[in-house]
Amino acid sequence: METFVKTHEPASLPDDLPAELLNRRAGAFVSLHKDGNLRGCIGTIVATQKNLAEEILQNAISACSKDPRFEPVTLDELDAIEYSVDVLGEPERVFDVKDLDVKRYGVIVENGQRRGLLLPDLEGVDTVEEQIAISKRKAGIRPEEKVALWRFEVIRHH
Repeated sequence: METFVKTHEPASLPDDLPAELLNRRAGAFVSLHKDGNLRGCIGTIVATQKNLAEEILQNAISACSKDPRFEPVTLDELDAIEYSVDVLGEPERVFDVKDLDVKRYGVIVENGQRRGLLLPDLEGVDTVEEQIAISKRKAGIRPEEKVALWRFEVIRHH
């Protein structure tokens, strides 16, 4: 992300990356925070790149430059940005909200072509009902509309 903000070009991946990043494919979300507040968050539910390292790189660039809720990150902000990466496990269909846990599982809601996702264990999101409501809003799904539900676990890296 820092290379992109400075040069408007993606960074090259280092040669000494762990095998897990090069041999694994998975969806991943990159979240940016500044002064404790969200500053950008973009991700993929399933893998779209050839490996996890590329997935994280592309999502970091998108989080700093393409999140429609925020202006692009500027050079003078770089020192204040904190990063986290959530590597998503395989989504699992659930048929009862009792099978969700706002701290352990992220949630995906779907109605037709509209899909929304919320990561687990986010500050200020304390109930499954809040998690589903926020996911519906993100997808443009009205509160009263029925949705299919999926859950997933993440490995969070700070």
